[in-house]
Amino acid sequence: MANSIFKKCTACGKKWIDKAIFLFDPTISLVGYQVSFDTALEAGFILFNHNCGTTLAVPVNKFQDLHQLPVYIENMTNEEINPEYCLHEDGEQDCQAGCECFHVKKIMNIIKLWPKKRCKS
Repeated sequence: MANSIFKKCTACGKKWIDKAIFLFDPTISLVGYQVSFDTALEAGFILFNHNCGTTLAVPVNKFQDLHQLPVYIENMTNEEINPEYCLHEDGEQDCQAGCECFHVKKIMNIIKLWPKKRCKS
């Protein structure tokens, strides 16, 4: 079986062999989400800063297994009932609109609370 990696830093070349090691790494910090409204939101990227000074983009679908909540397929960002919390980078509130953004927001909240520790990479 070929060696595979979860993510490789485009600036310094550091490699993370799996998602858990990546998320536990204290040299990685969550920045935000690069939305893709033209296609499914799962085509968007979750952005992280690495301590070497670069920003890493990881496809949302690589984090889908972090929660078992419903994944809505409709984008409701243009609907009157939607307060569009997902469009605000520092937004802490959950939207009740039943929108596909709910899935991404939950993933980001899980990542934000992920414990950091020193681990082999």
